[in-house]
Amino acid sequence: MNDYQLIVLGAGPGGYIAALRAAKLGLRTAVVENREVGGTCLNRGCIPTKTLLHSSGLYHEMLNSQYAAVTVTDAAIDLPLLKQRKEEISQKLSAGIVSMFKAAKVDLIAGTGKVISSDTVEITTDDGCRRCTADNILVATGSVPSRPPIPGLELPGVMTSDELLENCDQPFRSMIIIGGGVIGVEFATFYTDLGCDVTIIEGLDRLLPNMDREIGQNLAQILKKRGAKIYTKAMVEGVKKGEDGLTVHFSAKGASEAVSGQAVLCAIGRRPNLENVFDSQLTPELDGRRLKVDDHYQTSIPHVYAIGDVSSPVQLAHVASAQGTACVEMLCGHAPSVDVSIVPGCVYCRPEIAVVGITEQEGKDLGLPIKAAKTVMFSNARTMIDNSDRSFIKLVARTDNHQLVGAQLMCQRSTDMISQLSQAIANHLTVEQLLGAMRPHPTFEEALHDCLETLKDSL
Repeated sequence: MNDYQLIVLGAGPGGYIAALRAAKLGLRTAVVENREVGGTCLNRGCIPTKTLLHSSGLYHEMLNSQYAAVTVTDAAIDLPLLKQRKEEISQKLSAGIVSMFKAAKVDLIAGTGKVISSDTVEITTDDGCRRCTADNILVATGSVPSRPPIPGLELPGVMTSDELLENCDQPFRSMIIIGGGVIGVEFATFYTDLGCDVTIIEGLDRLLPNMDREIGQNLAQILKKRGAKIYTKAMVEGVKKGEDGLTVHFSAKGASEAVSGQAVLCAIGRRPNLENVFDSQLTPELDGRRLKVDDHYQTSIPHVYAIGDVSSPVQLAHVASAQGTACVEMLCGHAPSVDVSIVPGCVYCRPEIAVVGITEQEGKDLGLPIKAAKTVMFSNARTMIDNSDRSFIKLVARTDNHQLVGAQLMCQRSTDMISQLSQAIANHLTVEQLLGAMRPHPTFEEALHDCLETLKDSL
């Protein structure tokens, strides 16, 4: 008999959720992790950045509280204390996962795991190496920041998001952000809140290029209003060290440009973390840089599975968690309990952004019979009270059966509102069915009712 029925490599949001689900379904389970429990999301990604954004948002609110008849003097943000708070929150959440492992009788092994064969993992710990066997192995080792081959990215002061979070206690007068995706715009929000001179350089035609076009355009206007400089359709050619800090050279609209700053954030994506995950004698099939998996998350190596950033093109913590749950459930002969094809995405800028399903343009490109409706939230009472920047809700539905197929929200609390729309899409609910729910007043989400009414009238 093998040592375990399941060994999970990685205790991030995919791995730890999968391990807990496996234990609940009766599998003898172990998790191998060589860093902090909770993975990138909890320690170097989602949770730390949202902690920073919460504090910077409060600071920004204090500095601009006159609209609410509140005057604040001598407001200041203590960056070393903020870094300490960030670390404390991560440590508490990590400790909570360890406690859940103990309660579920999941063995947590501190070390680096390597897949030696379809049923064996070699684990390197401080005490040496040992091998454990398992009926099945689940690779959930996540991803690491990408550093493309651009000259100068190795210079001191050029940081990835991991490194910038480690240096969040340092005040920067100016910051150049290479990449206008989710990571880039969240850090841009944080540093503009602090009064830092922020420049974003994005290679595509708008910020957040994978989302609805109006979202990226609206966000650019808001960030510019806060003092940020934004260059789109701009290709970075190199970074050089100068007397005034770092200078990023790039081309935009056929012209050579250069901008200088005290620090540079390279935020142009993440790559699967596959370094030393497999023995040199094992060659799992890849899909680009990711592990290739089938519909059951199995790699080309029998009994070896992969979920999350190492195998998924959608690198989100909740996707990894859902895939980990689905993978384990199928291993145990159960149908997946979550529809992994309905993926909400959230951006914690201000106002928040949350999307799910398809955009109107994507629906048209697919040849679907669809209509979209938009509600601008200037007349929403909570939006007025909150003094929010331009906010809106877009909903997309099919004209033949009136089912909701997409939602794009750019408004306060949108990240909390998106789940009801994800649920609606997953359960094929119609616009009329969604209108059957009473929404409380005054709330941000009552604007959903207005948008649904407009959408119903257009179908």
